[in-house]
Amino acid sequence: MASILITCLLLMFIAYFEPTLPATVIEDLANLHPPSNFNTTIVSNCLKNPSLRYCGSSPMDLDAIFKFTIVASHLCNESKNPNCVESFPKIDLRNRPKITPLYLSFTFFWKYCPITILSIDLSNNSLKGTFPIDVLFCTQTHVLDLSHNGLSGDVPIQRLSSVTNLTILNLSYNHFSEIKISDSWFFKRFNSSCFFNSGILPSHGRYKIKAVMLLLGFPLVVIFTVGGLWWLCFRRPDFLPRVLQNKRKFTTAMLKAATDGFSKKNMVGKGDGFVMYRGILRDGTQVRIEIYSNNRGNHREYVEECKVLVQLRHRNLVKVYGWCSNRNIRALVTEWIGRVSVETWLSESAPCWKHRYKVLVGVLKAMCYLQEQWPEIGCDIKTSSLLLHENGDPLIARFRVGENSTPKKIHRFGILVLEMMTDQTLQEEFNGDETGFVEYVKMLYPRKLQKVIDERMKLTENTFDETRQTICIGLICADHQTCQQLSIGQIYNMIIKVHPRTNTY
Repeated sequence: MASILITCLLLMFIAYFEPTLPATVIEDLANLHPPSNFNTTIVSNCLKNPSLRYCGSSPMDLDAIFKFTIVASHLCNESKNPNCVESFPKIDLRNRPKITPLYLSFTFFWKYCPITILSIDLSNNSLKGTFPIDVLFCTQTHVLDLSHNGLSGDVPIQRLSSVTNLTILNLSYNHFSEIKISDSWFFKRFNSSCFFNSGILPSHGRYKIKAVMLLLGFPLVVIFTVGGLWWLCFRRPDFLPRVLQNKRKFTTAMLKAATDGFSKKNMVGKGDGFVMYRGILRDGTQVRIEIYSNNRGNHREYVEECKVLVQLRHRNLVKVYGWCSNRNIRALVTEWIGRVSVETWLSESAPCWKHRYKVLVGVLKAMCYLQEQWPEIGCDIKTSSLLLHENGDPLIARFRVGENSTPKKIHRFGILVLEMMTDQTLQEEFNGDETGFVEYVKMLYPRKLQKVIDERMKLTENTFDETRQTICIGLICADHQTCQQLSIGQIYNMIIKVHPRTNTY
């Protein structure tokens, strides 16, 4: 009765296939159990034919064997075998896309695959997924046809090798993965037409192309990789991680990028042997880039000078970030303060005496710091070179390593004092003649100072006296003989006595 029931169910499934029915058929099979005398029947079969696959299993799974016999009986008839009572030589499910997936799902059937089956045809069923590996339990089969499906993935070559009697294997018109050339020996057993459009066989032409591409591509990859690393290390190290960057050393490419190729719109100043640019580094830091046209000595000397300058720390000294030095360029990179120089400030803002005095004190403090800590460093304290911070502090922005002549520094400070206190039109009349300018002021000192003092300071009686004292100090410093006997510390003590309250800034 059980055999008749499940056969009827399978016939209904074939006739009225719906996507939900396979689960129903499988569920009905799961609910079936072998009759009480089924074990005796199986033992009898094994005695008659020990080669039956279920005979070798211990212990025997009677439920699975019972389901196997039912499915085998039905599949034999479904495959149009002439005498299923005597023999089951073939499985023929070609062009049966509705029921083929169901039979493939019966693992218990393939596990005990009848040893009489010599041909399995599952072609033209639109099967999807990977190779149906359960069919390889039928190791005695001679023919396996899986053509005209949509199978993909790897072909199980090792499992197929165990099917030693297989003479026809048709995998054409599928989407399998290409095998390794080392495994291609297996398919020489079969007609190559059986693998047409299967995706399995390696294309020697394609491999040749790959080999040529590898031979050509690998050197190119190496060249581009080395080129990229060279570009990062020697041209744009600012793209490297911060831990790998030399924060003091800049390259020409970095400076070009910061200034838009040294464009005119970013040029903020020009002098004897140098050009200044405003730039923005890759991290957003605004900088002042001073490029020297005379290359300032050899490379090693310049780098050593810059290594000293980056160590300077004073509120009246511009912070030096680093340098650029190669065969084409010498440059110094400092913090960006602005475009306002003391010279511009004096001509456009007409500052009062107190503000001018504050600038002089700030410059002198920076000079004292350099004299005490870095006596080998000289600085440019011309009004055109001194910068003014937005808070009014003066900043020395140009340096020179190796200028350690104290008298020269004091003389230059004396000229700065006179330029800060006198009328600019007077200075223009002397047109850079410092000696004539100093002598003229000295000639008018002290009785006729009103002729040279910048009247825009609008001095009171007290501030006039302080201005007179300041000019006196300037004349002392500017005198070539007197400055030989003075120190910068002495000048500082003299200048702060003029207006002690300002010294507290």
